[in-house]
Amino acid sequence: MFAVFEDGSRQYRVQPGDVLVVDYRNAAKNGDTLTFEQVLLANGGAASIVGQPVISGASVTAEVVNDLFKGPKLEIQKLRRRHASKRHTGHRQKHTQVKITGINVPNLQVVEAAVAEATAE
Repeated sequence: MFAVFEDGSRQYRVQPGDVLVVDYRNAAKNGDTLTFEQVLLANGGAASIVGQPVISGASVTAEVVNDLFKGPKLEIQKLRRRHASKRHTGHRQKHTQVKITGINVPNLQVVEAAVAEATAE
């Protein structure tokens, strides 16, 4: 089972158990639950549901693993030739790291769970 959801003008393809980095949430703390409701597509193994533009009633829940995760430092250097003028600045973007705990889509037939249990026996 997987889903594609939109958050912050970006689309993410996730499965339960995936860990991903999303835009920084100021109010989120470690252990909190986030809900993403802009689900664009969901697949349960037997069939897919495609939203137009989103699936009504669908949501992806995630647990905050790391509330403040900084990206790599981006260094910007600007200089003008023969003017003895240069400027050097840097920036580190803040992110929040989350772990996907569940995908809730009404009327979606999930087949992969039954297949996984049959192969485990």
